[in-house]
Amino acid sequence: MHHAQIFVNLPIADMARSQAFFKALGYHFNPQFTNDQGACLVVGDNLFVMLLVRDFYQTFTSKAIADAHTTSEVLVCLSCPSRDAVDTLVDRAVAAGAATPRPAQDLGFMYSRSFDDLDGHTWEFVHMVDASQALG
Repeated sequence: MHHAQIFVNLPIADMARSQAFFKALGYHFNPQFTNDQGACLVVGDNLFVMLLVRDFYQTFTSKAIADAHTTSEVLVCLSCPSRDAVDTLVDRAVAAGAATPRPAQDLGFMYSRSFDDLDGHTWEFVHMVDASQALG
């Protein structure tokens, strides 16, 4: 069976600033698919986010580009292996200039925190307790 890859495309204002922000979180970019117009952020196996400068992003759509600071166009949610990993990522994001749109959510079986990146896109990180751990 083919394992699909996902490429989430997000418009950004400043390539250097966005790359520096995500590198501060510990992520890296695939240089084969990165230039001054777009950058391929590697977030996991088969999981990629294409950061596209707004003018370049506009070439892919005839629709107006949402201002993510005022309009929600997508919520990017990624799983983490632990609560500490969630906290580490969000704390790094805040230190690199991100905003936190809401407090941490602790539902017992799931812990989540989120941040708005420099372009206003909301990223949520979650740790879910698997059933075998919950049944203990």
